[in-house]
Amino acid sequence: MIDKIVLAGFGGQGVLFLGKILAYAGMLDERQVCWIPSYGPEMRGGTANCSVIISDHEINSTVLEYADAGIVLNQPAYEKFLPFIKPGGALIVNSSIVDTANTRQDIQVISVPASEIAKELGNPSLGNMVCLGTLLNHLQTANLVSIQKSVDKVVGSTKSHLCQSNLAAVEKGLTYQ
Repeated sequence: MIDKIVLAGFGGQGVLFLGKILAYAGMLDERQVCWIPSYGPEMRGGTANCSVIISDHEINSTVLEYADAGIVLNQPAYEKFLPFIKPGGALIVNSSIVDTANTRQDIQVISVPASEIAKELGNPSLGNMVCLGTLLNHLQTANLVSIQKSVDKVVGSTKSHLCQSNLAAVEKGLTYQ
């Protein structure tokens, strides 16, 4: 099994954090993992994206020509990465701020009002984790249990309240197909 994933949005939306969570989930499940972050020089508000590959076998190339699935958290990311999803793949879109009128018919575009859900959960910065929950429905190599272990590892036991809120957001996202 292999999942090739692209994640993109503005800096400060937690794009690289999502990639790190997925990479740790793969490592904790003893899979081969590749995480390649990319971001602009701005502290916040610039572009940020990363690719994550999780595989049961050796990863021969870290270059993503096409991704099996992805998450885009803003309009520029949607426009840039829509062509990178392979036919039959899935793209999770934060419909709170992304207009999906211009889309493709050969992929599944899942619109999730992630920003609104995050606000309902009491933390507007959890939109990325809501989208991660939805993405889990379309991955072969990661599941809720591996993400729970990863959040505990990355966020740490000293910040258990943050672990709980992140996992609550992931669970909300799981309800979107």
